[in-house]
Amino acid sequence: MKRRNFIQQTTAATALATIGGLTLPSFMSASKATKITILHTNDVHSHIDPFGPEDGRNPNKGGIARRASLVQDIRNENPNTLLLDAGDIFQGTPYFNYYGGELEFKLMSKLKYDAATIGNHDFDNGIDGLYAQLPHAKFDFISANYDFSNTVLDSHVEPYKIYIKDGIRIGVFGIGIELDGLVIKDLYKETVYLNPIEIAQDMSRILKEDEHCDLVICLSHIGYEYKNNAEKPSDLLLAESTKNIDLIIGGHTHTFLPRPTIVKNIVDKDVLVNQVGCYGINLGRIDFFFDSDKNKTANGTSIIV
Repeated sequence: MKRRNFIQQTTAATALATIGGLTLPSFMSASKATKITILHTNDVHSHIDPFGPEDGRNPNKGGIARRASLVQDIRNENPNTLLLDAGDIFQGTPYFNYYGGELEFKLMSKLKYDAATIGNHDFDNGIDGLYAQLPHAKFDFISANYDFSNTVLDSHVEPYKIYIKDGIRIGVFGIGIELDGLVIKDLYKETVYLNPIEIAQDMSRILKEDEHCDLVICLSHIGYEYKNNAEKPSDLLLAESTKNIDLIIGGHTHTFLPRPTIVKNIVDKDVLVNQVGCYGINLGRIDFFFDSDKNKTANGTSIIV
């Protein structure tokens, strides 16, 4: 697996973006910079086991044990690593039908996920079912545009969290898709949906200007792109409409990207947008490099599990 992982990472095309003014002429230059590694998943949908060798589309791919080995190898390489999930943790295999999400949260906790946002399928056992499983989750739940004030999730979900790695302040906030039309009202109850792009503008400003974050990440479960409805909130539209976000980690549309998409924001700065499909088949990896003035650049790829 290590040899395969090495080949995958060294032969896959990567995205290299200059963010904030730092230019790295080669990867050798990165050794002089502070390196922050962001690992991420989305739409795992209760896929604990790998696909079998007979599977027509994903033979021998995925599986949380294999993901755990990859994550540990990368953490050994760089302790300054965050592991994030962009939602739809639940629903898709009998594990969820039988255990109701307990197994998913326990295993994510063993992998030491740092944070996750909430997808529409995470309400499939109702908001009370999601709440009942929270004691098994030893990681943060982040969502800024779901107002849970009148629900059991009030005070259990934060709009954003700040993580500090080797002196680098990393602000992470979450946004979710409109639940009406996707989820029965009885399941999400009094959860109030707020416009994700407006909320993202506020959150990213707070993290950048008030909290003085060096890196701003949006955990998004609104979808990568909607070609038949360009005005519907999506990750690409979000990137174009804001100015303080460095990385959008997406979900919902099960979009397999071999490398992050680079989008110009409203002040003509680069934003990375990434999503790694579904079912734990891939693990996203973005490496940010900070110079002594905390200017940064990044490269990213999708690692086949």
